[in-house]
Amino acid sequence: MQREAMELKVWRTNGDDPLPDGLAQLDRYLDRLTLPTGVLVIFGRRPEAPPWKERGSFEQATTPVGREVTILRV
Repeated sequence: MQREAMELKVWRTNGDDPLPDGLAQLDRYLDRLTLPTGVLVIFGRRPEAPPWKERGSFEQATTPVGREVTILRV
């Protein structure tokens, strides 16, 4: 069996970047599932966000507890 943890956050108009909250929430999931890594997807719904074709990116981040997480911004 393979288990993965993923969290999806939406970056809405007049809102702050959901990255810190998403990392903390994903950290709790990873802890409960005893997983070392996970994926955080941040979906940009702001009108000022770059066009769809330009905003897709991957990056690495570390959760507050120190787990490695892949960030996908779309």
